[in-house]
Amino acid sequence: MAHRPQIKIPATYMRGGTSKGVFFSLSDLPEAAQRPGDARDALLLRVIGSPDPYQKHTDGMGGATSSTSKVVILSRSEREGYDVDYLFGQVAIDKPFIDWSGNCGNLTAAVGAFAISNGLIDTARVPQNGVAVVRIWQSNIQKAIAVHVPITNGEVQETGDFELDGVTFPAAEIQIEFTDPAEGEGAIFPTGNLIDELEVPGIGPLQATMINAGIPTIFIKADALGYTGAELQDDINNNANALARFEAIRAYGAVKMGLISNIGEAASRQHTPKIAMVAPSSAYTASSGKHIEKSEIDLLVRAVSMGKLHHAMMGTAAVAIGTAAAIPGTLVNLAAGGANRDSVTFGHPSGTLRVGAQAQKINGHWVVRKAVMSRSARVLMEGWVRIPSNAL
Repeated sequence: MAHRPQIKIPATYMRGGTSKGVFFSLSDLPEAAQRPGDARDALLLRVIGSPDPYQKHTDGMGGATSSTSKVVILSRSEREGYDVDYLFGQVAIDKPFIDWSGNCGNLTAAVGAFAISNGLIDTARVPQNGVAVVRIWQSNIQKAIAVHVPITNGEVQETGDFELDGVTFPAAEIQIEFTDPAEGEGAIFPTGNLIDELEVPGIGPLQATMINAGIPTIFIKADALGYTGAELQDDINNNANALARFEAIRAYGAVKMGLISNIGEAASRQHTPKIAMVAPSSAYTASSGKHIEKSEIDLLVRAVSMGKLHHAMMGTAAVAIGTAAAIPGTLVNLAAGGANRDSVTFGHPSGTLRVGAQAQKINGHWVVRKAVMSRSARVLMEGWVRIPSNAL
């Protein structure tokens, strides 16, 4: 067999919030992968190392978890008032599949830093010292995001003392503003209800708040499934029956939200919607061993992403949590005590997170103008990724 050398593609490996991903400038991709389609997906799957029946990603850049099997493609925006277009792909681990249906809020923090460092925004918008506001158009969900990136001596500041539960080391704080976070053109509550009764065969009727903000998310009460809301990953991820129940609820909820027409389509839409369970605040010990007092949080939230309990919290799901908490009568708001609020601090498996949202009722419909949270980001490695040339 004739030898075919590997090809190399400029890339940056970055952490954003509690996620990691491989970042590309669109113009650096091979021509066949500069547009959506099989060639692009094949290339990115090979970069990550999927599909991997061993679920280890030994032969790729993926980390074999939903938080670390991600790709980002960025380009200068041709839209008036925006700096960069951001396209996100959630890569399946054991299947030849990339889900382009939603955003990654955690990696959004890294998008701003990448855009500045790689010359994707006008240098006049980057101060010598201060904060650069990167105006992002999120291509997956057609929404605007503003990322506030600290700048020191004309360069992105990555180090700092901001601590984020789920991330081992402190870094510089990056504030993210999600403008009008309802995905696409849909209503915040696709069914028109703050709480629905969701009938799931074999599980029974469940109360559910199904919201479209940040990312479509289905919230259920933890005790409805026999949980406390203080569970850690091993409590659920080692139980195949538990994961199957969550997937069934997700599938039936997706149909009720109008995201798919039948439950069989859920397998091809793994990234969205998310499913999360909520419970009133209580003390617990996080995965790091850190003790969280009941008084430190307003409620408990545990979320499932790509079929596994998430080790912390997806950034877009945090937006959904903040939005739902700001609207009286949702399961999230009720778990947090039912009070009117413009921010909420919730406990997740790795610790706590605060997110703010501004909600108001206009002509009988709830509208959220903005959701805000803080994250951090840094470059882990930059250079080239290499893949066999026959991957394209």
